Amino acid sequence: MTTTQLPSPGRRVADPAKAVPPGRPHRRPRYLREQLSGWGMIAPAAILLLAFVFLPAILGFGLAFTNARLVSPRPVEFVGTDNFVRLFTDPTFWRALLNVSYFAVVVVPVQSALALAMAVLINKKFRGVNFFRTLYFLPVVTSMVVVSLLWMFMYRKDGLINEFLSTASFGLIHGPDWLNDTATAMPAIIILSIWQAAGFHMIIWLAGLQSISGELYEAAQLDGASRWHQFRYVTWPGLKHTRTLILVTITIQALGLFDQVSVMTQGGPLDSTTTIIYEAVRSGFKQQETSYASAISLVFFVLVLLISAVQRYLTREKD
Repeated sequence: MTTTQLPSPGRRVADPAKAVPPGRPHRRPRYLREQLSGWGMIAPAAILLLAFVFLPAILGFGLAFTNARLVSPRPVEFVGTDNFVRLFTDPTFWRALLNVSYFAVVVVPVQSALALAMAVLINKKFRGVNFFRTLYFLPVVTSMVVVSLLWMFMYRKDGLINEFLSTASFGLIHGPDWLNDTATAMPAIIILSIWQAAGFHMIIWLAGLQSISGELYEAAQLDGASRWHQFRYVTWPGLKHTRTLILVTITIQALGLFDQVSVMTQGGPLDSTTTIIYEAVRSGFKQQETSYASAISLVFFVLVLLISAVQRYLTREKD
């Protein structure tokens, strides 16, 4: 006599009619929904990049080989490399390139070193550390236009800086007219730029410092290593990728110097602070020569690309 085993009351019996066939086709609608959701999230940023980055770059490349003006009754004509010939024979362009090179050579090492020093100081646990982190980072979140206006008043002949120098020296030192002197205009902009941007790179250095294992410092202390040797043989090698990022970002920002010059000096005095970006903007909007401005922008793009490639090659991983 055979007995039939009945299912327990709490057990669910699978329906053969609802069995999932091999291949599981019911997952495809879910996969498509995930794909559509992903593309939907990417779409706004992609549209903005296409409209405000890629399309202007393509149009700028094409305009560089024409005689287009911002407002002109004449039709646009293809002129070949005339804009580039004019650019490379323009002494103002070479002066702007020299100014940018001078700015980058000074700002890149000084700003990165200052930011690293601040990061090392606040990478410790003590009372008020968050206050100092906020204080150092505060200039970064302030608009460059606002910062430039404040420093412009400080750099005046009767401004705060000269008053401080006169008071501290008991009237022996009378500061120059910082922004109207060809010898001090660019150094004044350099000081302002380093002060404003050092806090941003301090955060990047700080992230790199906190990624280094504390066990390495404990082992170095057990071996009798001094603080300098700990920094040289533990901290600095551990910041290899961080310093590569710092080097590239500061260099690109230095080559793109514009806001400070536009607000404080307008390229003067005697083109001592003019830059490549400022020349492009002045040619394109003030002089309405969009084709010539496009040629300047194209040369600037190639210059930044070459410098970044050289930096990437010099800081590459070596076997």
